[in-house]
Amino acid sequence: MPELPDVTVYVECLARRVAGARLDAVRLASPFLLRSVDPPLADCHGRPVVGVERIGKRIAIGLEGERYLVLHLMIAGRLRWAAVGAKIPGRIGLAAFDFSSGTLLLTEAGTKKRAALHVVRGRGGLSAHDAGGIDPLACTATELASALRREAHTIKRALTDPRVLSGIGNAYSDEILHRARMSPFQRADRLDDAAIAQLREAMRAVLAEWTERLRREAGDGFPLKVTAFRDGMAVHGRFRQPCPACGSPVQRIVYADNEANYCATCQTGGRLLADRALSRLLREDWPRTLEELEQLRR
Repeated sequence: MPELPDVTVYVECLARRVAGARLDAVRLASPFLLRSVDPPLADCHGRPVVGVERIGKRIAIGLEGERYLVLHLMIAGRLRWAAVGAKIPGRIGLAAFDFSSGTLLLTEAGTKKRAALHVVRGRGGLSAHDAGGIDPLACTATELASALRREAHTIKRALTDPRVLSGIGNAYSDEILHRARMSPFQRADRLDDAAIAQLREAMRAVLAEWTERLRREAGDGFPLKVTAFRDGMAVHGRFRQPCPACGSPVQRIVYADNEANYCATCQTGGRLLADRALSRLLREDWPRTLEELEQLRR
Protein backbone atom coordinates (compact mmCIF):
# COMPACT_ATOMS: atom_id res chain seq x y z
CA MET A 1 0.00 0.00 0.00
CA PRO A 2 1.38 3.45 -0.84
CA GLU A 3 2.47 5.11 2.41
CA LEU A 4 3.37 8.64 3.48
CA PRO A 5 6.42 9.14 1.21
CA ASP A 6 4.66 7.71 -1.86
CA VAL A 7 1.39 9.57 -1.24
CA THR A 8 3.23 12.83 -0.54
CA VAL A 9 5.01 12.65 -3.90
CA TYR A 10 1.78 11.69 -5.66
CA VAL A 11 0.13 14.78 -4.13
CA GLU A 12 2.99 17.08 -5.10
CA CYS A 13 3.17 15.82 -8.68
CA LEU A 14 -0.59 15.94 -9.10
CA ALA A 15 -0.87 19.44 -7.62
CA ARG A 16 1.63 20.77 -10.15
CA ARG A 17 -0.58 19.47 -12.96
CA VAL A 18 -4.12 20.24 -11.78
CA ALA A 19 -3.94 23.31 -9.52
CA GLY A 20 -6.21 25.89 -11.11
CA ALA A 21 -7.33 23.46 -13.82
CA ARG A 22 -10.97 22.48 -14.31
CA LEU A 23 -12.35 19.01 -13.63
CA ASP A 24 -14.40 18.35 -16.74
CA ALA A 25 -15.59 14.85 -15.95
CA VAL A 26 -14.90 11.61 -14.09
CA ARG A 27 -15.30 8.41 -16.11
CA LEU A 28 -15.84 5.23 -14.12
CA ALA A 29 -14.89 1.86 -15.57
CA SER A 30 -15.94 0.15 -12.35
CA PRO A 31 -19.09 1.38 -10.57
CA PHE A 32 -17.87 -0.29 -7.38
CA LEU A 33 -15.06 2.26 -7.06
CA LEU A 34 -17.46 5.01 -5.97
CA ARG A 35 -18.40 4.48 -2.32
CA SER A 36 -20.57 7.56 -1.69
CA VAL A 37 -23.82 8.96 -3.10
CA ASP A 38 -24.14 12.47 -1.68
CA PRO A 39 -23.10 14.76 -3.22
CA PRO A 40 -23.32 13.00 -6.59
CA LEU A 41 -20.16 12.65 -8.63
CA ALA A 42 -21.62 14.83 -11.41
CA ASP A 43 -21.81 17.70 -8.92
CA CYS A 44 -18.00 17.95 -9.16
CA HIS A 45 -17.88 18.31 -12.93
CA GLY A 46 -16.92 21.74 -14.20
CA ARG A 47 -15.39 22.90 -10.91
CA PRO A 48 -11.83 24.30 -10.76
CA VAL A 49 -9.25 22.55 -8.58
CA VAL A 50 -8.28 24.59 -5.52
CA GLY A 51 -5.84 22.17 -3.90
CA VAL A 52 -4.54 18.63 -3.44
CA GLU A 53 -3.63 17.23 -0.01
CA ARG A 54 -2.72 14.06 1.84
CA ILE A 55 -5.00 12.65 4.52
CA GLY A 56 -3.16 9.70 6.01
CA LYS A 57 -2.76 7.34 3.05
CA ARG A 58 -5.54 9.04 1.11
CA ILE A 59 -5.37 11.74 -1.58
CA ALA A 60 -7.96 14.52 -1.46
CA ILE A 61 -8.54 16.72 -4.53
CA GLY A 62 -10.24 19.93 -3.46
CA LEU A 63 -12.65 21.62 -5.85
CA GLU A 64 -14.33 25.00 -5.81
CA GLY A 65 -17.38 25.08 -3.56
CA GLU A 66 -15.80 22.80 -0.95
CA ARG A 67 -16.23 19.58 -2.88
CA TYR A 68 -13.58 16.91 -2.45
CA LEU A 69 -12.65 13.76 -4.32
CA VAL A 70 -11.05 11.40 -1.80
CA LEU A 71 -9.00 8.55 -3.25
CA HIS A 72 -7.83 5.57 -1.20
CA LEU A 73 -5.47 3.46 -3.31
CA MET A 74 -5.39 0.56 -0.85
CA ILE A 75 -2.77 -2.09 -1.71
CA ALA A 76 -2.69 -2.19 -5.50
CA GLY A 77 -4.22 1.11 -6.63
CA ARG A 78 -1.89 3.32 -8.69
CA LEU A 79 -2.13 6.65 -10.52
CA ARG A 80 -0.91 7.63 -13.98
CA TRP A 81 -0.88 11.00 -15.71
CA ALA A 82 -1.87 11.03 -19.38
CA ALA A 83 -3.00 13.32 -22.17
CA VAL A 84 -6.48 14.85 -22.12
CA GLY A 85 -9.14 12.22 -22.83
CA ALA A 86 -6.81 9.23 -22.45
CA LYS A 87 -8.44 5.83 -22.66
CA ILE A 88 -8.92 3.89 -19.44
CA PRO A 89 -6.64 0.79 -19.47
CA GLY A 90 -8.68 -2.31 -20.19
CA ARG A 91 -8.14 -4.95 -17.51
CA ILE A 92 -6.78 -2.89 -14.64
CA GLY A 93 -8.38 0.50 -15.28
CA LEU A 94 -10.89 1.78 -12.73
CA ALA A 95 -11.44 5.44 -13.61
CA ALA A 96 -10.27 8.49 -15.52
CA PHE A 97 -10.36 12.00 -14.07
CA ASP A 98 -10.47 14.41 -16.98
CA PHE A 99 -8.98 17.80 -16.14
CA SER A 100 -8.52 20.64 -18.57
CA SER A 101 -4.76 20.08 -18.21
CA GLY A 102 -4.70 16.30 -18.66
CA THR A 103 -6.20 13.03 -17.48
CA LEU A 104 -5.47 11.18 -14.25
CA LEU A 105 -5.89 7.42 -14.63
CA LEU A 106 -6.59 5.16 -11.68
CA THR A 107 -5.60 1.50 -12.05
CA GLU A 108 -5.60 -1.46 -9.71
CA ALA A 109 -3.80 -4.74 -10.32
CA GLY A 110 -5.16 -8.06 -9.08
CA THR A 111 -8.66 -9.47 -8.80
CA LYS A 112 -9.60 -7.92 -5.45
CA LYS A 113 -10.68 -4.37 -6.22
CA ARG A 114 -10.28 -2.48 -2.94
CA ALA A 115 -9.45 1.04 -4.10
CA ALA A 116 -12.16 3.55 -3.23
CA LEU A 117 -13.41 6.97 -4.29
CA HIS A 118 -15.57 9.16 -2.06
CA VAL A 119 -17.14 12.48 -2.94
CA VAL A 120 -17.61 14.68 0.11
CA ARG A 121 -18.93 18.14 0.88
CA GLY A 122 -17.10 20.57 3.17
CA ARG A 123 -14.15 20.24 5.52
CA GLY A 124 -16.40 18.43 7.96
CA GLY A 125 -17.08 15.72 5.40
CA LEU A 126 -13.39 15.54 4.61
CA SER A 127 -12.45 15.13 8.27
CA ALA A 128 -14.54 11.94 8.39
CA HIS A 129 -11.81 10.29 6.30
CA ASP A 130 -9.10 11.24 8.78
CA ALA A 131 -8.58 8.46 11.32
CA GLY A 132 -7.05 10.95 13.74
CA GLY A 133 -3.44 9.81 13.89
CA ILE A 134 -0.79 12.45 14.55
CA ASP A 135 1.61 13.64 11.84
CA PRO A 136 4.81 11.57 12.22
CA LEU A 137 6.93 14.35 10.71
CA ALA A 138 5.51 17.21 12.76
CA CYS A 139 4.64 15.67 16.14
CA THR A 140 6.56 16.55 19.28
CA ALA A 141 8.06 13.91 21.57
CA THR A 142 5.29 14.65 24.08
CA GLU A 143 2.58 14.13 21.46
CA LEU A 144 4.20 10.90 20.31
CA ALA A 145 4.48 9.61 23.88
CA SER A 146 0.81 10.37 24.52
CA ALA A 147 -0.27 8.62 21.32
CA LEU A 148 1.84 5.51 21.94
CA ARG A 149 0.84 5.13 25.58
CA ARG A 150 -2.92 5.29 25.06
CA GLU A 151 -3.26 1.55 24.44
CA ALA A 152 -1.27 -1.61 25.08
CA HIS A 153 0.06 -2.41 21.60
CA THR A 154 3.35 -3.53 20.11
CA ILE A 155 5.41 -0.79 18.45
CA LYS A 156 4.81 -2.37 15.04
CA ARG A 157 1.06 -2.22 15.49
CA ALA A 158 1.13 1.30 16.94
CA LEU A 159 3.19 2.64 14.04
CA THR A 160 0.77 1.19 11.48
CA ASP A 161 -2.44 2.16 13.31
CA PRO A 162 -3.92 5.23 11.52
CA ARG A 163 -5.57 6.27 14.79
CA VAL A 164 -2.10 6.61 16.32
CA LEU A 165 0.12 7.83 13.47
CA SER A 166 -0.90 9.13 10.07
CA GLY A 167 0.40 7.52 6.89
CA ILE A 168 2.75 4.74 8.06
CA GLY A 169 2.24 1.18 6.89
CA ASN A 170 4.01 -2.15 6.88
CA ALA A 171 7.03 -1.20 4.78
CA TYR A 172 8.15 2.00 6.47
CA SER A 173 7.36 0.71 9.96
CA ASP A 174 9.95 -2.03 9.33
CA GLU A 175 12.48 0.57 8.21
CA ILE A 176 11.76 2.88 11.15
CA LEU A 177 12.15 0.12 13.73
CA HIS A 178 15.39 -1.03 12.17
CA ARG A 179 16.75 2.53 12.26
CA ALA A 180 15.63 2.87 15.89
CA ARG A 181 17.12 -0.57 16.71
CA MET A 182 13.87 -1.70 18.34
CA SER A 183 12.03 -5.00 18.28
CA PRO A 184 8.70 -4.85 16.41
CA PHE A 185 7.03 -6.73 19.27
CA GLN A 186 8.23 -4.42 22.03
CA ARG A 187 5.34 -2.81 23.90
CA ALA A 188 4.80 0.78 22.78
CA ASP A 189 3.08 1.82 26.00
CA ARG A 190 6.13 0.77 28.03
CA LEU A 191 8.69 2.89 26.18
CA ASP A 192 10.46 5.41 28.37
CA ASP A 193 11.07 9.00 27.27
CA ALA A 194 14.55 8.24 25.92
CA ALA A 195 13.23 5.38 23.77
CA ILE A 196 10.39 7.52 22.44
CA ALA A 197 12.85 10.27 21.51
CA GLN A 198 14.95 7.64 19.70
CA LEU A 199 11.89 6.29 17.87
CA ARG A 200 10.77 9.80 16.90
CA GLU A 201 14.19 10.65 15.48
CA ALA A 202 14.25 7.41 13.44
CA MET A 203 10.69 7.93 12.22
CA ARG A 204 11.31 11.47 11.03
CA ALA A 205 14.63 10.57 9.40
CA VAL A 206 13.35 7.51 7.50
CA LEU A 207 10.20 9.21 6.20
CA ALA A 208 12.02 12.41 5.22
CA GLU A 209 14.85 10.54 3.50
CA TRP A 210 12.51 8.34 1.47
CA THR A 211 10.21 11.21 0.54
CA GLU A 212 13.18 13.15 -0.80
CA ARG A 213 14.48 10.08 -2.62
CA LEU A 214 11.12 9.49 -4.31
CA ARG A 215 10.93 13.17 -5.26
CA ARG A 216 14.27 12.86 -7.02
CA GLU A 217 13.16 9.70 -8.81
CA ALA A 218 9.97 11.36 -10.05
CA GLY A 219 11.74 14.57 -11.07
CA ASP A 220 9.51 16.61 -13.38
CA GLY A 221 7.56 13.48 -14.31
CA PHE A 222 4.94 11.44 -12.50
CA PRO A 223 5.73 8.53 -10.13
CA LEU A 224 5.90 5.38 -12.24
CA LYS A 225 7.15 2.75 -9.82
CA VAL A 226 5.19 2.91 -6.59
CA THR A 227 5.95 -0.21 -4.56
CA ALA A 228 6.48 -1.36 -1.00
CA PHE A 229 9.68 -3.15 -1.99
CA ARG A 230 12.48 -0.79 -2.96
CA ASP A 231 16.19 -1.09 -3.53
CA GLY A 232 17.93 0.61 -0.66
CA MET A 233 15.57 -0.52 2.07
CA ALA A 234 17.32 -1.97 5.07
CA VAL A 235 15.02 -4.86 6.04
CA HIS A 236 11.61 -4.67 4.38
CA GLY A 237 11.37 -7.26 1.62
CA ARG A 238 14.94 -8.42 2.32
CA PHE A 239 14.30 -11.76 4.04
CA ARG A 240 17.56 -13.71 4.43
CA GLN A 241 19.58 -10.96 2.79
CA PRO A 242 22.36 -9.31 4.82
CA CYS A 243 21.46 -6.43 7.12
CA PRO A 244 23.26 -3.31 5.79
CA ALA A 245 24.30 -2.38 9.33
CA CYS A 246 25.74 -5.65 10.64
CA GLY A 247 25.59 -8.27 7.87
CA SER A 248 23.31 -10.69 9.73
CA PRO A 249 20.50 -12.26 7.67
CA VAL A 250 17.24 -10.34 7.82
CA GLN A 251 14.45 -12.28 9.53
CA ARG A 252 10.71 -12.32 8.84
CA ILE A 253 7.66 -13.23 10.88
CA VAL A 254 4.22 -13.61 9.32
CA TYR A 255 1.04 -13.03 11.29
CA ALA A 256 -2.58 -12.63 10.15
CA ASP A 257 -2.39 -10.79 6.80
CA ASN A 258 0.78 -8.94 7.73
CA GLU A 259 4.48 -9.49 8.26
CA ALA A 260 7.42 -7.91 10.03
CA ASN A 261 10.98 -7.86 8.75
CA TYR A 262 13.80 -7.25 11.23
CA CYS A 263 17.44 -7.83 12.05
CA ALA A 264 17.89 -9.99 15.12
CA THR A 265 21.39 -8.66 15.79
CA CYS A 266 20.42 -4.98 15.54
CA GLN A 267 16.93 -5.10 17.02
CA THR A 268 16.42 -8.04 19.38
CA GLY A 269 19.83 -8.75 20.86
CA GLY A 270 20.28 -11.79 18.62
CA ARG A 271 17.01 -13.40 19.71
CA LEU A 272 14.69 -14.76 17.02
CA LEU A 273 11.05 -13.75 17.27
CA ALA A 274 8.65 -16.68 17.09
CA ASP A 275 6.63 -17.04 13.91
CA ARG A 276 3.33 -18.40 15.22
CA ALA A 277 2.78 -20.98 12.48
CA LEU A 278 6.34 -22.29 12.50
CA SER A 279 6.70 -22.21 16.27
CA ARG A 280 3.54 -24.31 16.62
CA LEU A 281 4.99 -26.75 14.11
CA LEU A 282 8.47 -26.96 15.63
CA ARG A 283 7.48 -26.42 19.28
CA GLU A 284 10.51 -27.05 21.49
CA ASP A 285 12.73 -27.29 18.41
CA TRP A 286 12.05 -23.64 17.51
CA PRO A 287 15.46 -21.91 17.28
CA ARG A 288 16.00 -19.07 19.73
CA THR A 289 19.11 -17.50 18.22
CA LEU A 290 20.71 -16.98 14.82
CA GLU A 291 23.26 -19.67 15.64
CA GLU A 292 20.53 -22.22 16.39
CA LEU A 293 18.71 -21.25 13.20
CA GLU A 294 21.86 -21.79 11.13
CA GLN A 295 22.38 -25.21 12.71
CA LEU A 296 18.76 -26.15 11.99
CA ARG A 297 19.16 -25.17 8.33
CA ARG A 298 22.27 -27.31 8.04
